[in-house]
Amino acid sequence: MRALGRVGRRAVKLYFTGGATAVLYGWRATTIDVDVLLRPEDDEILRAIPALKESLEINVELACPADFIPELPGWEGRSPFLDQRGNLTFQHYDLYAQALAKIERGHCQDVEDVDQMLRRGLIERGELLRLFGEIEPWLHRYPSIDPPTFRHAVERVVQEPT
Repeated sequence: MRALGRVGRRAVKLYFTGGATAVLYGWRATTIDVDVLLRPEDDEILRAIPALKESLEINVELACPADFIPELPGWEGRSPFLDQRGNLTFQHYDLYAQALAKIERGHCQDVEDVDQMLRRGLIERGELLRLFGEIEPWLHRYPSIDPPTFRHAVERVVQEPT
C-alpha cells in the first residue's frame, strides 16, 4: 500500500478482494494472489504493479466479484475503508459481493471464507439473501451460472447455523 500510494498522482480507489481481504481481516495467514480493482483505472499505478509483484514475490490480478456475478447495487457504499496512502484510498470490495461470488464458485476455501465472514459479523444472512434477490434477475447475463443452483447454495448458507 505504501509503494502504490507513492505512485498515484490523482485520487484513485483500490479495492481488495478474495484472499487479500481474508488475510487483512486475519482469518487466513496467506494468499496465493492479491485480487484488486482500481476505480478509476490509473496507468501510473498499473505500471507500478509488475515491479511490486516481483519485489513482494506475489501475484496481483485485476479481478473483482462483478467479473463473475452481477454487480450488486450499492456495492461501493458497503466497501469497508482500509487505509489512505497519498492519493490512493484502499478499501475492501463489498463483502456481500465477495461472499456471493464465493458461494457461486463453491470451492472449499470459498465456503470457509464465507463462514468466517458470518462468524465475525462482517455480513448478515438476511442481507445476503436480500442482495442475492437484487441480482437474481440479471443472472441470465452470466451463462456459466445456473440460477437455481446458485439460489439453492445461497439459501443453504443463509439457513445453516454458524
